[in-house]
Amino acid sequence: MKALMITRDASLHDEIAAQGAARMPVLRLLERRSGLRDAVERMLPELPELVIVDASGIDAEEADLFERLARQYPLAVLMLLTRGQQQDVLIRAMRAGMREVLQLPLVHKAFHEAMDRVDIQAGVTQMRDGKVLAFISCKGGSGATFLSTNFSYALASLAGCKVLLIDLHGQFGDATLYVSDQKPAMTLSDICAQIARMDGAFLASCLVHITPNFGVLAAADDPAHKVDMQPEHMDRILAVARQHYDYIVLDVGRQIDALSLRALDNADAIYPVLQLALPDIRDGRRLLDIFRSLGYPGERLRLIVNRYEKGGRLRLADLEQALGAEVVHTVPNDYTAATDSVNQGIPLLQLSRTSAVARSLAELVELVTARRVTESRGLFDRLFSRSEA
Repeated sequence: MKALMITRDASLHDEIAAQGAARMPVLRLLERRSGLRDAVERMLPELPELVIVDASGIDAEEADLFERLARQYPLAVLMLLTRGQQQDVLIRAMRAGMREVLQLPLVHKAFHEAMDRVDIQAGVTQMRDGKVLAFISCKGGSGATFLSTNFSYALASLAGCKVLLIDLHGQFGDATLYVSDQKPAMTLSDICAQIARMDGAFLASCLVHITPNFGVLAAADDPAHKVDMQPEHMDRILAVARQHYDYIVLDVGRQIDALSLRALDNADAIYPVLQLALPDIRDGRRLLDIFRSLGYPGERLRLIVNRYEKGGRLRLADLEQALGAEVVHTVPNDYTAATDSVNQGIPLLQLSRTSAVARSLAELVELVTARRVTESRGLFDRLFSRSEA
């Protein structure tokens, strides 16, 4: 989307430009004008789809130019950034057709929510056909939450996908803490309690936004609220999410209940996570037997071995033979890097880009998105060139 920015504040212009560049689709600022008069006297040769007006330095007299600006760009959406009490300016802007009003200093979450509405209105946002990927632990402590959260971040940051992570843990869900220190304002149970409001904008407003194209829907923080969460609610949530996200990653946990089972029914691929140890193999076989009894086809079940170390007594071939399923990916054991990431609540790709686990996450992204390293080294170039900068 192309935009004209009207402001005297160069730092605000740069902030908007940076936030716009991180969006999918990208918001591109064509030019900057210092004020309304400058904007109407120097019309852009390339018509913008969005005009962003910083009202900080606009007085009542100059506000008369809002209507002229709207006539110059009749197809553009108008967005006003205002600081403090500017009632007269706000009224004139609204009369001229101002659609979006945001307070300064800029709150990035509010800006991106407004931009989502602008994209929909302008027809820029295309309905997606997102894929649902479920990560589930074969045994407690296997690392499924670590992988689901960090894989989601990798999908968004390395492949440029729009990603939603849903924490389905029945209680004590803490997926958000693996990638952020933000406190969720809304949870899965809150959405279920207001399921009639469910649409793309409402879903986005309930997320903890880690990056502009990666958000987390936190687990219910009170087990008592689970009675309000019905399996049909998950059908509705995932149907809407598929339209607005490229990938929906589910952190299922270990407990299979009516809600998580409905989510698994909707999954395009299920990734059981286990370690190469006999207790994990035993529990993994039980879990796969459950999935087979539910009629899940074998090609949907894709084993991931976490904390893998070569040279042990148990081999991958032994595990595959015992479970009757193929291991599609292994994640190497790097206790220090993984622990530092979890303890700090920072995605591992941010904290330790050159670690073996970071490379493994990039490989998993390429596996899922079907991008081959031999054809395009883009993901690895992004991952390792930044670490060398």
